[in-house]
Amino acid sequence: MYGALWRGLPGPWWVKVLILIVLVAAVLYGLMFYVFPWASQFIVPQEVTVGLPLPGVGTVAGA
Repeated sequence: MYGALWRGLPGPWWVKVLILIVLVAAVLYGLMFYVFPWASQFIVPQEVTVGLPLPGVGTVAGA
């Protein structure tokens, strides 16, 4: 798969690397600004409270 991608890109190796960097940056940009905000409306976050531990929870009896 990666070999076919590498052979399909035009130019010498440094041009191929530059094209791949631009493609990865474009994919990440699309994910961060379009896909993830769209998908977040379908994901219900759990209510998580971080605080002091409750007495008796997670303790070993007799310790």
